[in-house]
Amino acid sequence: MLGPLSTLILLLALAWMHDQSQANENEISRPNLIVIMTDEHNFRTLGCYRKTMEKRQAYMWGPSVVDTPQIDRLAELGSMCTSFYATTPVCSPSRASFVSGLYPQATPVVSNNISMSNGIVTFAEILRQNGYRTGYAGKWHLDGDGKPQWQPKRKFGFSDNRFMFNRGHWKNLELTEEGPRVGTRKKGQPSYGLGQANERTFTTDFLINRTIDFISENYDKPFCYMVSIPDPHGPDTVRAPYDTMYEDQEFEKPTTFEVDERTIPNWGRPDKKSKFGQAKYYGMVKCIDDNVGRLIDHLEDKNLLQNTIVIFTSDHGDLRGEHHRQNKGVAWEGSARVPFIIYHPPKVAAGRVVKQALTSVDVTPTILDLMNVSTDRTFHGRNFADLIDKDQTAGNKKWQDVAFVRSTGDKAGWLMAVSDRFKLIVSFSDQPFLYDLKRDPDELINGLDSPSYREKGMQLGLEMQKYVEDFQDPFSQNSKMMDDIQWLISGKGIYSER
Repeated sequence: MLGPLSTLILLLALAWMHDQSQANENEISRPNLIVIMTDEHNFRTLGCYRKTMEKRQAYMWGPSVVDTPQIDRLAELGSMCTSFYATTPVCSPSRASFVSGLYPQATPVVSNNISMSNGIVTFAEILRQNGYRTGYAGKWHLDGDGKPQWQPKRKFGFSDNRFMFNRGHWKNLELTEEGPRVGTRKKGQPSYGLGQANERTFTTDFLINRTIDFISENYDKPFCYMVSIPDPHGPDTVRAPYDTMYEDQEFEKPTTFEVDERTIPNWGRPDKKSKFGQAKYYGMVKCIDDNVGRLIDHLEDKNLLQNTIVIFTSDHGDLRGEHHRQNKGVAWEGSARVPFIIYHPPKVAAGRVVKQALTSVDVTPTILDLMNVSTDRTFHGRNFADLIDKDQTAGNKKWQDVAFVRSTGDKAGWLMAVSDRFKLIVSFSDQPFLYDLKRDPDELINGLDSPSYREKGMQLGLEMQKYVEDFQDPFSQNSKMMDDIQWLISGKGIYSER
């Protein structure tokens, strides 16, 4: 028979074991988070997106395509957003909005190479404060001019940022005793050259390996890791065998490569130096897809996939010859619209296609909701968890289907209000443009030239005015843009006869 002291010790031990068991159950139930962000990625290169489009839009560069079975698998098992836009279609502002849930002017990263304010609280910081192990690998682009600038001192909640670099589209990375560095050098300085990059040192492979390492080291606790792959951004180079996979295929120029310049707004003027080529771009995308597969396989091997939220997205698009332009920075779909896929079996509907318009500013409040993490922070973005909730029907949601995208800078540029079907652009240098993406997916016809679209212009104009007022967009200081918004709201007259 146990004495009083032994009984007390036994009871304390049982209580401790119960507390530990409860703690372990809580840890297991808390979902992990993996964010995979590519750079300058055209959504049409993904098979899951092509399936949602009519043939001429899906095969913009002809019948030759890059197959992406690994990313497609995420879309089949998760939800895919087909009207997801970069809040600003260049690197730094889009990234700042993504990690903060705030519009660029509040971060205040309105253009590339601006440092994010010290006071910004990211989703990673909120998760860190809630006991998550956090980390980041790859391109950051929110700490000013540093290039590559490994391991920025300001971590913004990403505790393990050993493999974070501030800027650059390096193709060859290596580990040294002093830490990571760019493997290809020119006159002793880091170079964008491919060098002798292989399956261990090519940047996409290298960064996914670091992500796998982090998971292996932290799988016993809830974790959050963001890997930012600097491809398929230029330079258009990729390691073997991806460098030759598509070189023998024939590619067609987009239907909008040669268009009447009189129909093009000033903000979207053709780049006369624009060249067209897809082989190496496809190779970079294929390499990314294979590496996504390796990462998913590792999560499965660790029995973590069912309890991990996986997001695949990009910071902005790449026109790849559309409207006779390359790269990004404009309101055209290929520039501003990006892939967004989210997987999480316990909560996220499998195979759902979300058509409502969303932007990168909406991500932070949504993932915190999915992870059951509360915060007293106020976000500009909207929580769209209900749209992807497997226990609810997406089509029955009461959702204001309008999102906002702005050009770079704090001086007058262009401002866009976009829904699943329509996009309205107001700028300092043009008349307003309204595109009906269903009837005119090439964005060639200004609907405001027709009286039948004036009501839609009025509706989107009202939403744009509300955005400007609610979020203090500095574009509100431009009298022409504000006058154009008022003209739209009036619903009257022809623009040229104002």
